Amino acid sequence: MASFQGTKMNPSRFHISQLKFYLILAPLSVFMVMPIIFIFSHSLKPMDELFAFPPRFFVQNPTMDNFRFLLSTFTVSGIPVSRYIFNSVVITVVTVFATIYISAAAGYAFSKKNFKLKNTLFSINTLALMFVPVAVSIPRYFLVVKLGLINDFSVNILPLLAMPVGLFLLKQFIDQIPNELIEAAQIDGANDFTIFRKIIIPMTMPAIATIAILAFQLSWNSIEPATLYVNDEELKNFAYYMSTFTATNNEVAGQGISAAAALIMFIPNLLIFIFMQSRVMNTMAHSGLK
Repeated sequence: MASFQGTKMNPSRFHISQLKFYLILAPLSVFMVMPIIFIFSHSLKPMDELFAFPPRFFVQNPTMDNFRFLLSTFTVSGIPVSRYIFNSVVITVVTVFATIYISAAAGYAFSKKNFKLKNTLFSINTLALMFVPVAVSIPRYFLVVKLGLINDFSVNILPLLAMPVGLFLLKQFIDQIPNELIEAAQIDGANDFTIFRKIIIPMTMPAIATIAILAFQLSWNSIEPATLYVNDEELKNFAYYMSTFTATNNEVAGQGISAAAALIMFIPNLLIFIFMQSRVMNTMAHSGLK
């Protein structure tokens, strides 16, 4: 009976009964991948193909001129576009690693430590999940002003480090780690930092990968800090440049640069999701989310 199920009900290898799935999923996959192909194709089009009528989906004479023009472009303030890209890379890398460390450390404390107001503080974090970023933009601005961070590079990073969903997911995930394992490590002389580094981090890698995706997308695509808190053009990020470029550069010559910039914004999001998306569902299964 088990052999029958392995070959007929749910075969481990290709079986003719699986054709019905391919007939449905293959066209759906093609339809879903078409926007990705278009972004790549559109960024490689020369000027005549960008404005060809009727529009062409695929590029016929690919060129890298759009990227060369983008990297050699200066803004009205005299800032090279490469400076915005560099700022975005620095902001994103620091934000991702800092968010992971803060969320994991706080999750470990909430899950395995006992301290006063523990449940109250975690309830406040859970309550924060209800608020969209727009709802807290004004109090956040007042807080930034009080801290004296206006027009400071660190303001691109600090407001993004508080990620309630990251703490929530990691705390729920760490709850699955047996307390006996922590106690055994303590008996062997391990301190909290050693337990955190050698037990908590390795055993929560699926959740950490999920937080990395969320933190990356938040920081890479964020324009709020550069718009509200930063006046110096040299401190702004590439997402801000993209928002101002599309708003103020509608001339014909800027369309190729805009296509190249859109691809640069898109590729990092695509890559991090491809390499880490397999861990997302595993995280949700252990976090108590349905």
